[in-house]
Amino acid sequence: MNIYQRFDAAFRTAGDAPALICPDREDWSYRQLRDAVGRMAAALTNLGVSPDERVLVQVEKTPQAVALYLACLQIGAVYTPINTAYTAPEVAYFLNDAEPALFVANAPFATAVRTETLDANGGGSLAALAAQESTLDEAAPRAAADTAAIIYTSGTTGRSKGAMLSHANLASNAATLCACWGWRNDDVLLHALPIFHVHGLFVALHCAFLSGTPTIFLPRFNAAAVLRELPRSTVLMGVPTFYTRLLNDSAFNAEACRNMRLFISGSAPLAEQTFAAFERRTGMRILERYGMSETLMNTSNPLDPLDPLDGARLAGSVGFALPGVAVRIADAAGRPLPAGAVGGIEVRGPNVFKGYWRMPEKTREEFRADGFFATGDMGSMDEEGRIRIVGRAKDLVISGGCNVYPKEVETLLDTLPGVQESAVIGVPHADFGEAVVAIMVADQTVDKARVDAFLKDKLARHKQPKRVIRVAELPRNALGKVRKNILRDTYSDVFASDSA
Repeated sequence: MNIYQRFDAAFRTAGDAPALICPDREDWSYRQLRDAVGRMAAALTNLGVSPDERVLVQVEKTPQAVALYLACLQIGAVYTPINTAYTAPEVAYFLNDAEPALFVANAPFATAVRTETLDANGGGSLAALAAQESTLDEAAPRAAADTAAIIYTSGTTGRSKGAMLSHANLASNAATLCACWGWRNDDVLLHALPIFHVHGLFVALHCAFLSGTPTIFLPRFNAAAVLRELPRSTVLMGVPTFYTRLLNDSAFNAEACRNMRLFISGSAPLAEQTFAAFERRTGMRILERYGMSETLMNTSNPLDPLDPLDGARLAGSVGFALPGVAVRIADAAGRPLPAGAVGGIEVRGPNVFKGYWRMPEKTREEFRADGFFATGDMGSMDEEGRIRIVGRAKDLVISGGCNVYPKEVETLLDTLPGVQESAVIGVPHADFGEAVVAIMVADQTVDKARVDAFLKDKLARHKQPKRVIRVAELPRNALGKVRKNILRDTYSDVFASDSA
């Protein structure tokens, strides 16, 4: 059940066909990718990495980074990627929590954990070690339930949780998505996502790897670069920000999309205005789907965007439960609610994770007795089974597809001289889906510039507030808890003038 064996079979069949097409560097064929994976696997083994041990990874997006991920799968290690924007204090938490056998970083890092480097050019100490190795050909035997990866996900307490995804989770979801999205032998994936989270790594790359089809591998999203590559692509997966920025470029039109068959959006809510504007400009409808770190993909709009028999893609909906996945809307006790009612979204299926790393109590809290996982998202289901997400039960902010824990930001802001207390919320933003706003009881010396300077080396950029608002007091309920729903309503249009 080692998922790498499935990929390897496709790689062998594809042979010299292109695997990673890199506009800024040398392309890799599937034969070259397979060779690089085997060498990297041998290097990891010689470094003492054993099956079930964690490899914590914070590196830039390169073909060598992809080979590292696949090599971890091959030897049965547990791949544990983290955001490249995390600062040293943030990384220290993951090193302590994951207890990895190896940390692979962009540059040397001061830690007691064995560290090797893999830089933005694909070089570094780990790359040098791999270049000296002979290719390791065999994959380590794995059971279906063995952990393949740990993806750190968020909450509102400031403590990240490691979601343990099994080989079976990854394999079943990849096969389901290839079938539901009609993956073809002539598809070319345009990849501009980061590869440290589920969307870019497991959803996008797995579809291509399972099929042995080419991926145009951009280092990051850039509207001009994406526009250049669209004519030789057929599928683009992105976050809503991708589509708002493409629509801001007059060169993005139906002609630019002439060879495209599928645009997919996820990781954050897609605004209905963006959906409509995209259709007007291109004549195509974006396919929105719904997933999360703990469950991979749960639902998807249909492949045919207009077929009423298949349930046409509709703005504001994330579609229907994927084959083999059960989705229900439930009350706080886990009792199913009738069609149209708003409640918690709960899922069960082969895509759902094993549990949280070293958090058995938290795992038990999130699973119902009948095996359904309570996602923490709120939504409704219509009579046809179509899901709409209306909000989140917790205060998690998703900005540009990246998760932000409000409590983590608030804890730091409250230490800034002049700040009495703070509340961090997410409000609608035309470009990022949501943007972080800090509401603070503070003196006149605390402004946006001072907050920016204070947080610069303490938090990743996407977590830092895009607006700072001073107030006399924060709204509270009878128990003294800050009523963030009131703050979100009050400041919901704070960025409206930015897009006017």
